[in-house]
Amino acid sequence: MADTTELQRHAARPANDDAADEDTPSRAGIQSVEVGFELLNAMAEASGPMMLRDLAAAAGMSAAKAHRYLVSFQRMGLVAQDPVSTRYDLGPAALRLGLASLSRMDAVRLARERLPALLAETGHTLAIAVWGNHGPTMVHWAEAPQTVPVTLRLGDVMPLVTSATGRCFAAFMGHEGRDAERVSPMIREELARLKHLPRNGMPLQDVPRTLADVQVVLEETRRHGMGRVVHSLIPGIGGFCAPVFDVQGRLVLGLVVLGSVATLDTDWGGKPATALLHCARRLSIDLGYRPAD
Repeated sequence: MADTTELQRHAARPANDDAADEDTPSRAGIQSVEVGFELLNAMAEASGPMMLRDLAAAAGMSAAKAHRYLVSFQRMGLVAQDPVSTRYDLGPAALRLGLASLSRMDAVRLARERLPALLAETGHTLAIAVWGNHGPTMVHWAEAPQTVPVTLRLGDVMPLVTSATGRCFAAFMGHEGRDAERVSPMIREELARLKHLPRNGMPLQDVPRTLADVQVVLEETRRHGMGRVVHSLIPGIGGFCAPVFDVQGRLVLGLVVLGSVATLDTDWGGKPATALLHCARRLSIDLGYRPAD
């Protein structure tokens, strides 16, 4: 009888009632779902399975409240509890959701969505580069207003030795394994061409001449977590390139900021470098990358 009454009440509602609810700006969500997600998020951020008291503390709730959510999450397969240690961790359903999300992610699209905010923060031209058939290739630009235009185009392949983008890819993609086998010969070819680079006129201050010089530059790149050039590829231009990694730790793209050295802060700890690195690291985490502690 109660069910019938409830059905009658629902049927008596105006036909457009649901639509009105959807269009209401102040429409509330389901708070309990949002609260419960804090437990899942705490497990995702942790380095391993957690005790109930630690999990509850990380989610900002009492142990009793956390336990009620965990019971439901276990039923859904989102959480699993070790019967011996009694610790909680993400379950198989969480893994399926994560893998499904990762399989649908487009790293370049996600990077492009972040560029407007990064452009407002840095005030300088930004770009996205990926590894193409011939090396690091520019695939997207975001020009900053009132800055010196940079004479690079979409599709340009950047040198590994004299560009921030190339140094980023050479340092983080070509450090070891099969990628190193591709990168090393390209570096040697570039060094051979640099031997014929004119040394008169405006001096290029940041041009390695030997393999030993290149190794110093690449170690510096790894140490700071990004590539940098000042007066290297183009006189008067400086830039940074920060790496973005996927869930398997592979370098999938580089985020680039560049501009005139008269206006771009080229210090490793300056605002453009710091903002770029933070954006790249956040994007890497969103792509499933877990940096080593």
